[in-house]
Amino acid sequence: MQSETRRAPGDTQRRCALTRVHRPKSDLIRFVLGPDGVIVPDLKERLPGRGVWLTADYDTVADAVKRKALGRALKTDAKVPDGLAGQVGSLLNDAALGAFALANKAGAVVFGHSKAEEALQTGRVAALVHASDAAADGCRKLDGKARAASQGRGLPAICAFTSDELGLASGRTNVIHAALIQGGAAQKFLAAATRVERYREGIPAFADKYELDTEQE
Repeated sequence: MQSETRRAPGDTQRRCALTRVHRPKSDLIRFVLGPDGVIVPDLKERLPGRGVWLTADYDTVADAVKRKALGRALKTDAKVPDGLAGQVGSLLNDAALGAFALANKAGAVVFGHSKAEEALQTGRVAALVHASDAAADGCRKLDGKARAASQGRGLPAICAFTSDELGLASGRTNVIHAALIQGGAAQKFLAAATRVERYREGIPAFADKYELDTEQE
């Protein structure tokens, strides 16, 4: 297995220790060996020590644990926490919701179906946010408004979080629909939320879904 010290050409790519496929760092998650010999996820890629990379989807991480790929890549008898794949998913989820909270504090989030619809007319909306438990009809209508406002191009729609999660992150109740206003705070949340969706669905499945949605628009 390739360790972090044997990098793919270009500093922005790494090789997945399980699949052996080179991918952009944004498509992978770094893990390091802690002082106690336990594998630790390093989502921010800042922890010291030798690292190993896995494709950022749940099935890959779970399979890597099952096959003991992390220990082999690090050439040590590493301890892997129970439920590591689920732990990574929770960390990604928390990071995305934290980014949503920051976007809200920056004034980059408009809440409610009607307010989101009004924001779409300004041409400054970067993406829509629908609670995962929102009614399909309401999501479809707002997505249709987004396509009309963007001359058929449509906008990204994040559907990874429940209304309760979005409410806790924003300090509101009954958060069903929201619009992200263009800017750095919105882009940071969009990137983090997209990573959550890819982790849950798998990168190939996410890519196929994205391409299908684009064709339908």
